[in-house]
Amino acid sequence: MGAIAASLGLLADTITAIQNFIYVFVWVYVILIFAYVLTGWIRLPYSPWVNRIQRFLYDICEPYLRLFRRILPSFGPLDLSPMIGVIALWIVEYVLVRILDRFH
Repeated sequence: MGAIAASLGLLADTITAIQNFIYVFVWVYVILIFAYVLTGWIRLPYSPWVNRIQRFLYDICEPYLRLFRRILPSFGPLDLSPMIGVIALWIVEYVLVRILDRFH
């Protein structure tokens, strides 16, 4: 009986670790999207380091945001894809965590 309890405890710890990973992953990605939007609004003087940071943010965020740009209609200079992308991330996070809660 002790082995079964230990296995269930290990499973609960694993599920909690996966849930924590999902929380952290989503929040880090939201922060990266926010930084990407800010660097798009603010024109900084040319610097190799700033250029590398902007390129990194572009490489990380643009493929994900491009999915929503294909779906959303154009509103001229207003780009709603970061907002829709963040909302989609939060919805996926909520759904995944609730699914994992059922295994507890």
